[in-house]
Amino acid sequence: MKILYVDDEAMALKYFERLVSPLAPVITATSVEEGREMLRQHGDEIGVLVSDQRMPGERGNELLRYAREHHPGIVRMLTTAYSELGEAIEAINSGEIYRYISKPWALESLRADLKNALELAELRRERDGLVREKMLAHQGQLMGSRLCQLLGVAAVIRFDQAEAALHAWAVGAMAVQASAPEVDWRRWDHADLLQAEARRVVQAAQGIQHWLSTWRDAGAEPLAALAAAWQVPLSGDAIVLDRADPVSRLMHGPAGSEVSLQDAAWLAWLLWQGGAARVQADGSGWRIVRAEPAARPADWLAASIERFGPLPG
Repeated sequence: MKILYVDDEAMALKYFERLVSPLAPVITATSVEEGREMLRQHGDEIGVLVSDQRMPGERGNELLRYAREHHPGIVRMLTTAYSELGEAIEAINSGEIYRYISKPWALESLRADLKNALELAELRRERDGLVREKMLAHQGQLMGSRLCQLLGVAAVIRFDQAEAALHAWAVGAMAVQASAPEVDWRRWDHADLLQAEARRVVQAAQGIQHWLSTWRDAGAEPLAALAAAWQVPLSGDAIVLDRADPVSRLMHGPAGSEVSLQDAAWLAWLLWQGGAARVQADGSGWRIVRAEPAARPADWLAASIERFGPLPG
């Protein structure tokens, strides 16, 4: 784990590196912009960022604010002369820094502060690693969970067609190789994730009801109705898609994302038509064609859940 020190004074950079290098490797930069570039290039290697406050152009606290937004695990410290103490206190109060180091430095105090900062950075990395593993597990579970939630929604809205429609929907998602939903592990805890998923289910149900109501009275040819909902052209007896999102987004949309009417259209259409469709690869895209509902094994739901990911336990 490295320490990034930013200061426009060449002597200060050399002195800091000589004093601190026994603790950890030191990277240096001479301006806020150069410091940002170092963070972009070496952010994963840096545990502690120390910046001087007074530099030509931007101030050090602006770099620390950037680090907080883009590299929140890095421990941020500001070094200032005593006369600039007010600016350091303001930076602490706004959450931009862990602590300040007054200039001129006291050697033992400087090393002690940086040793503590490195230990804190290591603890943050361990914590973030555990949280990341937990959220990756949730990410793997979400697809199977969504499948079961949507089966419940479909059964309430159109019980007689629910299983056939969900089976066709799951087969379509597999055909386009729907990916696991993205989960920002820094943002979501378990309770918030469940709440966000419940909101998606409600939005999906509203979207499905919208389309079933719209199509029930329109008298449109089914594929033409779906093409209009997706705002794509109908090509003969098929809908040709250049991307899989219309078929898969209800399944793989990131945690916290909204379910649009277009996202809900495919499942609504399958409920309307009793699963009578097939998704076929077509060069670099996909074709949606009318077809008899595929044979549905007795254990299709369990097999689909296993394919998409286990339910939360």
